[in-house]
This record gives sequence, structure tokens and C-alpha cells, in this order.
Amino acid sequence: MSEGVLIDNAISRTDVIKRGARIGAEIKNIKLTGDLPNQTIAAINGLLLEHKVIFFRDQGHLDDVEQERFAARFGKLAPNPTFDVHKGTTSILEIASARPPFRADIWHMDWSCRDAYPKISVLRGVVIPPLGGDTVWSNTATAYLDLPLPLQRLADDLWAIHSLVIFSRPSEADKNLYDEGVARVRFETEHPVVRVHPETGERTLVLGSYLERFVDVRKYDGQRLFDLFESHIIAPENTVRWSWKQGDVAVWDNRATMHYAARDYNDQARVVHRAMIEGEVPVSVDGRRSVARVKLVEPPPPT
Repeated sequence: MSEGVLIDNAISRTDVIKRGARIGAEIKNIKLTGDLPNQTIAAINGLLLEHKVIFFRDQGHLDDVEQERFAARFGKLAPNPTFDVHKGTTSILEIASARPPFRADIWHMDWSCRDAYPKISVLRGVVIPPLGGDTVWSNTATAYLDLPLPLQRLADDLWAIHSLVIFSRPSEADKNLYDEGVARVRFETEHPVVRVHPETGERTLVLGSYLERFVDVRKYDGQRLFDLFESHIIAPENTVRWSWKQGDVAVWDNRATMHYAARDYNDQARVVHRAMIEGEVPVSVDGRRSVARVKLVEPPPPT
């Protein structure tokens, strides 16, 4: 498509600036709100599917409510089952450097411990350190294509257990996580290592920090398989790095990416707010669906 041509009659191609050869694009000259026309939302979704993660500068007009309204244009908002959401919203989660449980300095997909994990995440920069705090995203579809054919076939056949077990007070998650009276949350899901993207048909790798073990593979061998596949996902060729400014918004396809938030800003404050959109249960290359083995949100015992 040539420069200047509109995408779905909504966004000019000249306003789409690629930030990486394989992943990432910045979209200029658009003000995000929950009232954008349907054709603009369709254009943004198309760009998201194409580039996997898209960025918007200068969105300081957004507050939590309007961020949530914008996110909801892409599907049903996904609640956070473990921590309190921001006041006045149903899904906005604050991820702050001062709250250690929310550290994200490890490669992951959001909530892959669940069966129908979120399909889209919408993240807004609220307090950004003057240096550091970048986020890096990787394209798990091109990572799959980079695998030699025998390794693609191996990955196609593999399944893995993704799990989360945490103990937290709903509003005091950064305090002693193992005191008496804490809530217990556990999710465990069996996912294919390769899923078929429901909108693009691409094959994407499903790994990350929630992966506990491979099904029917010994731990020793499983760790080496994990390292092998993960090395392709996080290869520089498959990544894009975003240096945040206050008011920035990043939107990513959680079905086709993993991400890592660099923790290189020492004691400086870093606060971002996230909304997520409910996703579909992954389907493997042979048509089988992920299986939720455990879903548990257990309240603290009465005192």
C-alpha cells in the first residue's frame, strides 16, 4: 500500500512509523478515546495484528476511565483476579516500582497461566523515570518461523503447564505475602507450545515465565528445550524496545508477543496502568484446545 493511502479510511499510512523490522510501529496524529469511530478502531486493530505492538505518544489527556473505555472498544475487559483495580474502574491495574510483586523484569505473556488468557493489553505511562524503565517486546510468530523445520515440528507436538500460585492480601500485596489470613490464588493450565492465532492464522510460540514444565518431558530436558525456544523469541532480530514518556500508550497482541520491563532506574518511581481484553482459549496446530487444570481464588479464612 502506497504512502498517503488511508487504512480502512481512517489512518494515513504516512502516520504509521515502523519501530522494528519485524515488530512494532508508532501511530501518529491520533487522540485515543472511547469515542473513536468504528472504522478507526478497526484500523488500529489491523495495525496491531500486523505489527504486534503499537505505540501512541502524547496521550496525556487519558485518565483511568477513558483508558478503560478505549480498551473496551477491542472486546470485553478482563478483570484482575488477584489484586485491587484502580478506584472508579473495573479492570485498570496499577503496576508500580514501589510494589515489588508487580515487577515485570522477566520475559512473559500476560496471564498465560489461565486458559483464555488476555488477547490484548493496553498500557499507559503515568510516572516515568528520566532514564531507564524501557519495555521490550518480542514477536513470537517470527520466532517460530526462525526455528529450523525439525524444531518447528517438535514445538508443534509439545504441550506445557503454565501456572501461578501466589498468596496476597487484596489491598496489601506488597507486604508479607505469607502472613496468616492471606488469600490464596492458583491457576494452572495446559497449553500447546504452538498456538494458531485466531485472527491471522499465524503459528506463535507460547512460553514465558509462567511455564512450569513440559508435559511428558523430564525437567532436565525440559529446561534445555525452554532455553532453546526462548532464545529464538528474545533474539534481537525479533524485538523492539520502547523508551517511555509520560502519557505514552502501548497496545500489544498478547497472543503473538512476549515482553520484558527493564528495571534499570534504581530508586526512581515508575508507574504504569494496564487494562486487558479477554482472549480465546488457544488452539494447537492439530485442533486441540488448552485445558484449565486448576482455577482457584480462595479468600482468606475468617478471623
